[in-house]
Amino acid sequence: MEKLIIDKEIKYIGSQLAPHWIYKNFNIQGDAIVAFIGEVDVKLDEMVDIEDVINNEPIYSKKMLNFIIEIFNCPLEQMVYTQRLFMSIIKEVLEDYGVCVKRDGDDLFYDERKLSVSIATKSLTSCLIHSALNIIKEGAPISVSDLTEMGIVDVEKFALDIMYRFQMETKSIKMATYKVRGVF
Repeated sequence: MEKLIIDKEIKYIGSQLAPHWIYKNFNIQGDAIVAFIGEVDVKLDEMVDIEDVINNEPIYSKKMLNFIIEIFNCPLEQMVYTQRLFMSIIKEVLEDYGVCVKRDGDDLFYDERKLSVSIATKSLTSCLIHSALNIIKEGAPISVSDLTEMGIVDVEKFALDIMYRFQMETKSIKMATYKVRGVF
């Protein structure tokens, strides 16, 4: 699993959650995770979460830390497990920074306010995850928390810590499948 922090701001509008977006834009082929900072403005016609569409809940934040993960040869259910693992890793890293958050499924909460958005989906060639954490809360349509109020100012280091831990966890999972003998 390759990882990359993108050093320019990108406005996430939902269309980036597409097969080979990482490869086409950053020349990373295969399983990968990228992080970038930028405004998030996902209109209903770009929403992957049908429940949010039905409830007329577009996503907006002035500034978020975004992660896109793409994994090939993966069924959707496994990607949802991967999404939950990823959110658990973010929770663990926050706790390492001395911040106590609550995880409910694929959502993270700080002080009873939502910190994150996250979705897993399947394309024709891969499965994809978009997860994002509010860096600032101004302009959000609902009551949210943000990394700034948690004292996380070096967002790039924080993102690298998350991606490194995710990279090591996925490597460890692969290794666990290699070391066992099949039973009959």
